[in-house]
Amino acid sequence: MDWTLSLIALLAGVIFLMFIGLPVALAFLATNVVAAFAFMGGMAGIDQLARNSIASVITFSLTPIPLFILMGEVLFQTGLALKVIDAFDRLIYRVPARLPVVSVVAGTAFSAISGSTIATTAMLGRSMTPIMLEKKYHPSLAMGPIIAIGGVDMLIPPSALIVLFGSLSNISITKLLFAGIFPGILLAISFVAYIIARAVVKPDSVPSDDEGTRYVGWQRWRLFVLYVLPLLSVFGVVIGAMSSGISTPSEAAALGAAATILLAACYRVLTWQSLVESLKGTVQVSCMVLFIIVGATAFSQILGFSGATNGFLGAVGALDLSPDMLILAMILILLVLGCFVDQVSMMLLTLPFFMPLIMSAGIDPIWFGVLFLIAMQLGLMTPPFGLLLFTMKSVAPPHITMREVFAAAYPFVMISLLMLVLVFYFKPIATWLPGLMG
Repeated sequence: MDWTLSLIALLAGVIFLMFIGLPVALAFLATNVVAAFAFMGGMAGIDQLARNSIASVITFSLTPIPLFILMGEVLFQTGLALKVIDAFDRLIYRVPARLPVVSVVAGTAFSAISGSTIATTAMLGRSMTPIMLEKKYHPSLAMGPIIAIGGVDMLIPPSALIVLFGSLSNISITKLLFAGIFPGILLAISFVAYIIARAVVKPDSVPSDDEGTRYVGWQRWRLFVLYVLPLLSVFGVVIGAMSSGISTPSEAAALGAAATILLAACYRVLTWQSLVESLKGTVQVSCMVLFIIVGATAFSQILGFSGATNGFLGAVGALDLSPDMLILAMILILLVLGCFVDQVSMMLLTLPFFMPLIMSAGIDPIWFGVLFLIAMQLGLMTPPFGLLLFTMKSVAPPHITMREVFAAAYPFVMISLLMLVLVFYFKPIATWLPGLMG
C-alpha cells in the first residue's frame, strides 16, 4: 500500500474513533490492533506490538508523572491550596483589579507545587470566580485570568505533561523542566500587566470598593510565611535536586512528593481520607496517561512499519524548507489542532512526524519543545474544545454562558500568542536556563 494511503487510513481511524466518543487511549489501541494485523504480519505482529508497548511504560523515566500528580492532589485534597489564596489575598492591597491579580499570583504559586492544569483551574474557578462576580467584576476578568493561569501550570515544573512530552520525543526531561520556567513566569507577569492596564483604561469593568482588608505587620505576612514559603520550598527541593546533579527527575519528584506529604502532616491537615482521595486521584490520572503512552508508542511503530513515517519525511524534505519555515509550519498545525483535540492527542498525532524533522534540520530540540508547550497551552484556551474553557464552565455560576467563557479567554489567548512569537524570535528565553546546566 502506498504510504499516503497508509497514513490517511491510520489517522482517519484514530480521528473517527475519537469523534464518535471513544477515549483517546482506546481509540489508539483499537487502531493499533487492526493496523498491526494488517502491516506487521497478522497475529505475530499483534504479539510483537504488545511486547513493545509494555516495554514503553516500564521505564524509570516515567516515574515523575504519578509523583508530580500526587503533589497537586495532596495540596487540593488537604485544603492547603486555599491557604495560599488567603496568603496572597492579604499581601495584595489597593491594586487595580485586585482579585484577578490575586488569582494569577496564587495560580503561579500553584504551578510551582502542582502538576495538574485542570485541577488548578477548577480550584481557583470554584473559589474565586463567584466572589469576583458577586463584587461586580466584569465576567471576562472574573474568569479569563483563571483560565489563563491554568495553562501556565503546563510550563512551570513540576509538570506531568512536560515529562510525557520529553518521554515521547526523547528530549532531556530535566532540561525541558527548566526551559519552561522563564517563559511561564513571563506569561504570568504579562497577564498581571494586562489586568491592571484594563482596570485603569476601563474602570467600569472593576468594582470601586475592592481594596481588600488592610492587614499590617505580622498579620499581613503571617499566612505567607507559615504556608506559602514552606510550600514553595517543595519547588526548591525538586529544582535544586535536579540542577545540582544530586538526583534524576524521578528521584527529585519522589523528594517533592515526600516533602508535600510531610508538610501536610506537619500542618495536621493530612487525614486518612484526604490521603486515600489523593492516592485515588493520582492512580486514575496516572493510569490514563500511561495507557496513552502505550498507544502512542505502538502507533509510532506502526507508522514506521507501514512506510508512512519515511514517506512523509521524504515528502517534506523535498520541499526544501528552511528551519524557520519548518518550525512555523509545525506551529500552525499545532494551533489548528489545539482548537479541536486535547493536548495529549496533539502530542500523539504530531511527535512521530515532527521530531525526526527537527533532528534532521538541526533545530534545538529544547527550544522547539518550549514552542510546542506554549502552542499546547494555547490549545487549552481556544474554542471550541479547549479543556480549560469547559473546566471553567463546569465550576462557574449557572447563569454564565459558554459564549462568555470564550470571550473571557480571548485577551489571554492573544497574550500567549505574543509570547509564542517572542520565544520564536528570542530563542534564549527558552534556552538560557537549561544552558546553565551545561
